[in-house]
Amino acid sequence: MSTVYEPETGPVIIAAADQPWKRFARDFRKSTIAMTALAILAVIVLIAVFSPLIAPQNPYDLMQLDIMDGLMPPGTLSTSGGYTYLLGSDDQGRDMLSGIMYGLRISLMIGVVSALVAALVGASLGLFAAYAGGRTESAIMRIVDLQLSFPSILVALMLLAFLGKGVGNVVLALIIVEWATYARTARGTALVESRREYIEAASCLGVPVYRIIFRHLLPNCLPPLIVIATVQIARAIALEATLSFLGLGVPVTEPSLGLLISNGYQYMLSGQYWMSFYPGIALLITIVAINLVGDQLRDVFNPKGRA
Repeated sequence: MSTVYEPETGPVIIAAADQPWKRFARDFRKSTIAMTALAILAVIVLIAVFSPLIAPQNPYDLMQLDIMDGLMPPGTLSTSGGYTYLLGSDDQGRDMLSGIMYGLRISLMIGVVSALVAALVGASLGLFAAYAGGRTESAIMRIVDLQLSFPSILVALMLLAFLGKGVGNVVLALIIVEWATYARTARGTALVESRREYIEAASCLGVPVYRIIFRHLLPNCLPPLIVIATVQIARAIALEATLSFLGLGVPVTEPSLGLLISNGYQYMLSGQYWMSFYPGIALLITIVAINLVGDQLRDVFNPKGRA
C-alpha cells in the first residue's frame, strides 16, 4: 500500500498492485515479447558495461593486432593460434566480436547520456514555460517550434561539421537536436497540472518558483517524459550510427556500431560481408529491444491503454 495526494480528493491509498512500477512488472510477465525484449536489453547492457573484461581482444590496442589476420572470415583461427575469430576480422586484423562489444559500449553511452541531459534541459524549459506563461512561454515555444522545423539529421550534420569529430561533440549535437521534443512534451503536460489547486496553493503560500516546478510540477509530468526518454535513447543511437557512417561521428579510436558498419561497407561487394553485417545486426537488435521496452512503458503509463 502507498498514499499519494490527489488535489481534488486529498490523500488516496493506492494498492501495491495498482502502482505504475507494479503494473509495469505485472504486464511484462504477461507479455512474451516484452519479457524477451527486456532480457535482450539487459544482456546488451551487461555486454557493453563489461566489454573490457569479456572481449577476446582490445580491438583498438595496436599491440594486439596482427595485419596477417586481416579479412579473415567467421570461424577462422588466428595465425598465431591464440583464438578463433568467431565473427571474422576486419582489414586491420581486429576481432569483429570484440569490436561489436566495444561499439555497443560507445553507442549506448552516447544514447543514454545525450537523452538524459536533453531530458533535463528540455523538461526544465518546458515546465518553466508552462508555469510562467505569457511572453516567456511564447519565446521558449517559438524556439522549440523553430528547432523542430528542421530535420534532426541536418541539424546534427551542421553542428558536427562545425565542432568536428569526437564523442563529446556527438553528445552535444544530439542534446541540441533532442531537447525540443522534451520541452514540448513537458509543457503540454504541465499546462494541465499548473492550473490545479495544489499549484495555486503553493503560489499563494510564497513557495519559490524553482521549488514549485521541480517539487510539484515535475513529479506529475514524469510518466510521459519517461516514455519519451526511452524512445529518444533508441533514436539517439540510430542518429549517432548514421553520423558515424557518414564520417562525422566518433573517431576511429573510439568506435561505435555505426563506425564499424562504415568501415566494412566498402568490402560488402567483395564478399567480406561480416564487417558490416554483424555490427548492423547488433545495432538493429539494440534499437528494437529499446523500442519494445518503451512501448511497454507507454502502455503502463497510459490510462486509456489499460482500460
